[in-house]
Amino acid sequence: MPHAEPQDAALPLLLAADLQDHLMVAGHDLERLQRLLADTCDTLMARFHGALGQIDAAGTDRLDGARSQLAEAVTALQFQDLASQLIAHTHQRLRNCADLLAHDAFGPDAEGEAVIAPPPLRPNPVTQDEMDAGSVELF
Repeated sequence: MPHAEPQDAALPLLLAADLQDHLMVAGHDLERLQRLLADTCDTLMARFHGALGQIDAAGTDRLDGARSQLAEAVTALQFQDLASQLIAHTHQRLRNCADLLAHDAFGPDAEGEAVIAPPPLRPNPVTQDEMDAGSVELF
């Protein structure tokens, strides 16, 4: 059996390290996306509730259509909860893959066994793929 060159062994380690870096960057991007979605949703919800308050203060029946439209907009904004669940789930899966890859490629570190983030418990945390009034599924 031919003896493997040291360079041959280094290539899979470099590929594993590169892949692990990409997985970690994707995880960090998902975290940033989640923060952006949460901030935007908070701002929009505050503005819609403020508009509803102003309409209610006006007290005219002619504004019922505007109230209804704003209420439907608030319902549509609940997608942020669903999106956050998917982002957290995907981030957990990416982190688990990166940790397993590092463990398999590099072995335990000098301080002992590396900590591996657990994989998600469920294959998909959100089963909804559309938003209708009253159909929001929160976890």
